[in-house]
Amino acid sequence: MKQEFYNLQIDTSGQKLYEFTNQTIEWIKKNNFKNGMLNLSIQHTSASLIVQENADPDVQTDLINYFDKLAPMDNKLYVHTTEGKDDMPAHIKSALTNSQISLSIREGELLLGTWQGLYLFEHRLNPQNRTIIHHFIGN
Repeated sequence: MKQEFYNLQIDTSGQKLYEFTNQTIEWIKKNNFKNGMLNLSIQHTSASLIVQENADPDVQTDLINYFDKLAPMDNKLYVHTTEGKDDMPAHIKSALTNSQISLSIREGELLLGTWQGLYLFEHRLNPQNRTIIHHFIGN
């Protein structure tokens, strides 16, 4: 049984979905992981992780539009507005999605569906530097 850690850095340029599936698969192959669990976690409270369709970019547009309606950027609605109009809405969006995702690896393959990809869901408007921790346990 072995454990490995990897910190993936992603620079964002505003609110959108940033796919990191290929970087994760490359790390799995580079380390020759065979069977085990991969836990992904993001160390930020204004961005999140999601598994989502990666075939049609309209899905991403619709997700962003939906979450913007669910948590509008209107400071009159919130007490916590320290960092601007996107501050509290970003926290709400990350609370409704995931800060961690666990996925299986079998025979060296990350078990995702045909049209599924791994995404950092950036909820802030300004550029950010995000860290996604990859933790593998298995063989």
